[in-house]
Amino acid sequence: MTTHDIRRLYLDYFEKQGHAIVPSSSLLPENDPTTLFTGSGMQPMVPYLLGQKHPLGTRLTDSQKCFRSQDVEEVGDNRHTTFFEMLGNWSLGDYFKAEQIPWMYGFLTRELKLDPARLYFTCFRGLTEIGIPRDEESAELWRNLLQTDGVDAGIADFPERDGLQGARIFYYDEKKNWWSRAGVPGAMPIGEPGGPDTEMFWDFGAEGRRHENSAWRELPCHVNCDCGRFMEIGNNVFMQYQRTESGFSALPQKNVDFGGGLERLSAALSDEPDIFKIDLFAPARVKLEELTGQTYGAAAADTRAMRIILDHLRAAVFLIADGAAPGNKDQGYFVRRLLRRSIRYAQKIGRRQSFCPALGEAVIKTYAASYPQLAHEAGRILEELEQEEAKFRRTLDQGMRQFDVLVQGLKNGSSISADAAFDLYQSYGFPLEMTEELAAERSLAVDTKGFDLEMKRHQELSRQGSEHKFKGGLSDHSEMSVKYHTATHLLHATLKKVLGEHVEQRGSNITPERLRFDFSHPAKMTAEQISETEKLINAAISRDYPVSWQEMSVEEARAKQAIGLFAERYDGIVKVYTIGDSGEPAVADPGAPAYSREICGGPHVEHTGVLGHFRIVKEEACSAGIRRIKAVLE
Repeated sequence: MTTHDIRRLYLDYFEKQGHAIVPSSSLLPENDPTTLFTGSGMQPMVPYLLGQKHPLGTRLTDSQKCFRSQDVEEVGDNRHTTFFEMLGNWSLGDYFKAEQIPWMYGFLTRELKLDPARLYFTCFRGLTEIGIPRDEESAELWRNLLQTDGVDAGIADFPERDGLQGARIFYYDEKKNWWSRAGVPGAMPIGEPGGPDTEMFWDFGAEGRRHENSAWRELPCHVNCDCGRFMEIGNNVFMQYQRTESGFSALPQKNVDFGGGLERLSAALSDEPDIFKIDLFAPARVKLEELTGQTYGAAAADTRAMRIILDHLRAAVFLIADGAAPGNKDQGYFVRRLLRRSIRYAQKIGRRQSFCPALGEAVIKTYAASYPQLAHEAGRILEELEQEEAKFRRTLDQGMRQFDVLVQGLKNGSSISADAAFDLYQSYGFPLEMTEELAAERSLAVDTKGFDLEMKRHQELSRQGSEHKFKGGLSDHSEMSVKYHTATHLLHATLKKVLGEHVEQRGSNITPERLRFDFSHPAKMTAEQISETEKLINAAISRDYPVSWQEMSVEEARAKQAIGLFAERYDGIVKVYTIGDSGEPAVADPGAPAYSREICGGPHVEHTGVLGHFRIVKEEACSAGIRRIKAVLE
């Protein structure tokens, strides 16, 4: 069974349980200025978990693409990746523990045919001081299911202190088995929902404990000890509580949020603790071995480098496909960082010529059947990879020359200053370890403590800048953000009229101060085109068009000529917003009865007359074939 088979099997399985299949959302959250990436399966579902009606009903299932930028430095072991797919199923006030746990057990043991004797489970220990009991119901459900398959399933507490204790089911505290957006119960603000979770683990056997982390061998082994023996493959969140002024109360709508790592389930099914040996990585891994002359698994340092390259190229391909081109800001910064780390590690294992497009092509071919958008965007993706690699290789050469200048005259045993090391990092992309390696070859040291202080200062400034930049926005439905959101619909429709039907939205970012809109177009807009765009939009605003929405099938939306961000990925029932007469086709003409019709989740103003005057502040290149408009309402 391939990993693609597992994804299909999972979706089909929950569809049989009455769930509607929801397509994956973009890795770049649409019109949400509070976060750069979709980092979990539940992230696009938060509004519905909090009570908003989902157009497809109360039972949903999906495979969500995810990217976690905070895991970049963790990649290199046998299980961490920055990009992954999260299988999910959701109950929005429908079923609860008694249905979800048997369904998951059935999927693992009957559909995937995983050996129940190698499955372990964890549950919430409880917090008596705030009136939340231990989750004995989940523990008993797991035990009964295991015993049905002849597995002696003991339940134990404090495994982090006492180890496995011969049990199969374990209680952990709120740091391991509680979920809320704010973290542990004590950190939850008033009104925040949350609840206990129960996690599923696969046992690779005692040899897994020795696989790469032999330092763990003398410590108590338990499923959350990270020794390499156990791998978490899924997590049921039971959102059943809400923080109140007086403590915690039961939610009127109890939700289920399951998340299961697709790649990890594939590793369990293959009984292979190394994620990078599953079939999804095989074509790129073989190509990387061919290009570098190295054999994966032959040497620890080379294997670590190859894992970093394989992960980072896969993530970059998906991010570029969703509209994040390499750059110095926002999502583009992380794409650039992924590619430059890959190039540096490729050099360490002997590859000094171009390789990113070749690996990118292997990734695209691997996923094309499941994600047709990759094949559709292949030319643009590979061009971005090629250009970024060529640019960084030139930067590397410049950095080496700068390094040679810095060390001239330094005596053996002396140090490269923190300022100089940080300049190499910031200006030429040299990470600290690369500077240290080069310095060691010349019997020099590096002021690493000073570098770390400089890095922390830089990160703090960046964090403060990001907090300021992304403060507010659609996450709290501020008035100006809602206005700008509606203005993007006018802009999208108008650009199609002024520039042509080839224009497609590639991303947007909205704050209460301005809108930013990325779109496909091969050339710089002329002054006349910018003027015409402003003129048409302001004419539409002055006509004070009504803004309305309807729920309809994708087929109906297409028949009504609705547009939308990556509309081909929508399925089932969608929400369509119309600016103008909802019964007429949209033609982006101020004199027409309908100006814009677009698939969107909202929210929007009720009529365009409240928007004010629309003005384009800047039109610029974003990446190859992608332009960016920044505009304000005055």
